[in-house]
Amino acid sequence: MASQLLGLAEESGPSPGESGLAVNPFDGLPFSSRYYELLEQRRALPIWAARFIFLEQLESSPSGVVLVSGEPGSGKSTQIPQWCAEFVLARGFQKGQVTVTQPYPLAALSLALRVADEMDLTLGHEVGYSIPQEDCTGPDTLLRFCWDRLLLQEVASTRGTGAWDVLVLDEAQERSVASDLLQGLLRDAKLGNLPGDPRVIVVTDPALEPKLQAFWGNPPIVHVPRGPGECPTPIYRDSVPTDRVEAACQAVLELCQQEAPGDVLVYLPSEEEISLCCESLSREAGHLALQRPPPQVLPLHPGHGQAIQAVYQDIDSGARKVVVTHWLADFSFSLPSIRHVIDSGLELRSVYNPQIRAESQVLRPISRCQAEARRLRARGVPPGSCFCLYPKSFLELEAPPLPQPRVCEENLSPLLLLLKRRQIAEPGECHFLDRPAPEALMQALEDLDYLAALDDDGDLSDLGVILSEFPLPPELAKALLASCEFDCVDEMLTLAAMLTAAPGFTSPPLCAEEAALRRALEHADGDHSSLIQVYEAFIQSGADKAWCQARGLNWTALCQAHKLRGELLELMQRIELPLSQPAFGSEQNRRDLQKALVSGYFLKLKDEMPGVDNPLVPVTVSETLALQHLLHYSAVVDTFLPSFTPLVPPSWRPRFQPLCNGLHEKWRERPRLSALGNRATLAWEPAVAEEPSTVA
Repeated sequence: MASQLLGLAEESGPSPGESGLAVNPFDGLPFSSRYYELLEQRRALPIWAARFIFLEQLESSPSGVVLVSGEPGSGKSTQIPQWCAEFVLARGFQKGQVTVTQPYPLAALSLALRVADEMDLTLGHEVGYSIPQEDCTGPDTLLRFCWDRLLLQEVASTRGTGAWDVLVLDEAQERSVASDLLQGLLRDAKLGNLPGDPRVIVVTDPALEPKLQAFWGNPPIVHVPRGPGECPTPIYRDSVPTDRVEAACQAVLELCQQEAPGDVLVYLPSEEEISLCCESLSREAGHLALQRPPPQVLPLHPGHGQAIQAVYQDIDSGARKVVVTHWLADFSFSLPSIRHVIDSGLELRSVYNPQIRAESQVLRPISRCQAEARRLRARGVPPGSCFCLYPKSFLELEAPPLPQPRVCEENLSPLLLLLKRRQIAEPGECHFLDRPAPEALMQALEDLDYLAALDDDGDLSDLGVILSEFPLPPELAKALLASCEFDCVDEMLTLAAMLTAAPGFTSPPLCAEEAALRRALEHADGDHSSLIQVYEAFIQSGADKAWCQARGLNWTALCQAHKLRGELLELMQRIELPLSQPAFGSEQNRRDLQKALVSGYFLKLKDEMPGVDNPLVPVTVSETLALQHLLHYSAVVDTFLPSFTPLVPPSWRPRFQPLCNGLHEKWRERPRLSALGNRATLAWEPAVAEEPSTVA
């Protein structure tokens, strides 16, 4: 079989001048000259030496699982999917496909573009991709690149493991929630017992290889040889700089003045710092006396959308590229032209705190595995350079060996909702590479119970099934459903899309004119109404990019919110939920929108207690409902908007009392989940004089 597969893409193929004699087995058309140009580049990749071994293991693996271990930049993410497509084609599958998961949507898009080019195929036909708000696949798609969370949702909605014959779980060392859970579900499913003889390939960095090998029961391992060239010796600073952006810019400018060959890759912790660095470099680079044109500065982060493909485009003028990024490019987005790396050694991540039911932005050191991956970007002959904006002891003393598993840092409510949809009664018994804390699992189950998503037996209720249909956090999906009762669906759709998409603001105002234009978009009722007002103004402008730039708005994020809103509206129409006419701005609509929000986020009612500075200090249910309350959204992030939300009147207490009264204490006394106290419907109940009875 391996020799047959090798024949599909013969290593000693005809020359470009004879390309008319060779036919692409995937579409039946002659190969183009570009195919042969890219084929020469593919043969030079380190992964190419392991091609025959990989195909042999893929065919003969007893468990159906193959582990591939190799360093970043070795060609794993582009070549393994193509070899799997050859494997599927050689076995004569009629309706199967190869699905390749990526931890980031933009990585899936970028790889689909590159692989379609290398295979000499049309994107959207034989090769496609699936990312949020965009599905570029067709009935003839054989190779699909997919965001791992989308595949997890597909698996949760089917009885099997999905419509694939070969599944490639790429970048497993990123430790995304979806990737870890997919591995657990597939291990429990026992591939040998599934119809069709499916295959699973897990691609990882060598640092995670021992853990994955033990998890999968010692499957065959394909080791990718190290590439040519030497790694640079890191150059450390004596101390951590007080201004990371300024220090990074200074290092880039010094490289440009030295006329050192090669492009530059800069790692900073946050998107805000990436934007500030790009602006500063673009401003300062024009003043340098260089023999070549000024460097082209390119940001690389999720908020930049599909524009990140510019980092792969050749520059005709010969100018140097300076790519400024963060953790997104630790393992993904290999750039062969990079010869110099500037590493801040830090990352900004969202970490969920179950005690206050909120996320916070945590600035922390990267792992030693990430630091090594960044250093490898500058490998070459001769080696490039790696400037570390921190002392050598910084990573040795403070950095963990591997990246933190996201399953231990995220809100597990959406995850458990998917598990319940798969009819997994005891989520705590699922196999995880790293098991979440029992308190986090218990808190997530409590939240689903409070939201009436579970029935008396701990399974999904009818409401829970509907909540699981929405690509939203359970609380936000519940608020959207509640808006049907309160006649504010139009506004809640907008708010849900804006809260789910990337942040709509790029940075703080850069000048007085921009600040004045942005102030005009703010709403007196707080952030939620301001987000709706920003979206409506964006639509009225005709989704104009210049209009967004003048106000410091993220055009890509607002376009993403517009697509997501349409997707949510289509979903509500499909399941025949009632809609309502727009009424934003009226006093009644303002109150209805607040009621819908509190219906989903009543667990985030927090009290401004006298003498306490932190408004997110949790208090008991009775204390919260008896006093003045504030509704806080689940994430504590920089929105560059006034950070306040409308007060929730105490007269609303009867509406939510049946949901909360006494439930917390009863929870820990029950051996199994129960929906006690979740009898309340979406109907609004006016305030009454007498105290509601305690739930038995």
